[in-house]
Amino acid sequence: MPPLYRDAAIVLRTHKLGEADRIITMLTRNHGKKRAVAKGVRKTKSKFGARLEPGMVVDIQLHEGRNLDVVTQVDLLASYGDAIAQDYPSYTACAAMLETADRLCEDSDRVVAHFNLLAGALAALAQRQIPAHLVLDAYLVRSVATAGWTPSFIDCAGCGDPGPQRAFNLAVGGAVCPQCRPPGSTAPMPETFVLMDALLRGHWNAVAATSDDARRQSSNLIAAYVQWHLEHGVRSLRHVDRGDYTVVARSTPPATPAEPATHDAHPAS
Repeated sequence: MPPLYRDAAIVLRTHKLGEADRIITMLTRNHGKKRAVAKGVRKTKSKFGARLEPGMVVDIQLHEGRNLDVVTQVDLLASYGDAIAQDYPSYTACAAMLETADRLCEDSDRVVAHFNLLAGALAALAQRQIPAHLVLDAYLVRSVATAGWTPSFIDCAGCGDPGPQRAFNLAVGGAVCPQCRPPGSTAPMPETFVLMDALLRGHWNAVAATSDDARRQSSNLIAAYVQWHLEHGVRSLRHVDRGDYTVVARSTPPATPAEPATHDAHPAS
């Protein structure tokens, strides 16, 4: 890799460095997760400080460093921040998605897929055509699938017995038949399985037809499934505003577009 390189990036988080600098953690489209120093961005006269806030989609130029790369230029590709910040459910969903991406994409070899999925989800939050909690749940279940842990919501995750099944188990990988069902498995409503499968596949008409009870169960199971595979909790999930219900967020696991601004409103299809 040459000392100077460019890439599209989504800012995941930032933290202060010294008196005027910040360390920017970002998910890039072609180079994966990167950490770089943005010098002087906390000064009022900074040329690109406002472009390096969490959730921003940017075209960034970096100089390769010994320990950390250095940001040398930033152009904004998509600014979803204002639209997302004006809606609290969208804001909290965004925080949970960025934290999940930060934890999930550490060593992923599917960089482009992760980048496109997150960029599409941010666009969907900003456009508000789909409730924020459903965008979040779709992102969460697709992100773990992209990482290689695709859950099964219809056929048995243990033996492949054709579904629908009636039980769900995190360790086995989703729906389980009576023969594969371990102790401690849950028994969600049949509608919940349909909803989770629709979120995974992007069948939004089916998602829209589901009840609040199914959405509540689905949110809890998806959040638990993600945290099971991450092996620790996603702290932002406990702050997600889901209207009339909240998701249980545990601190420990329970027993392709060229321009991101043109993404479709759906997190993925």
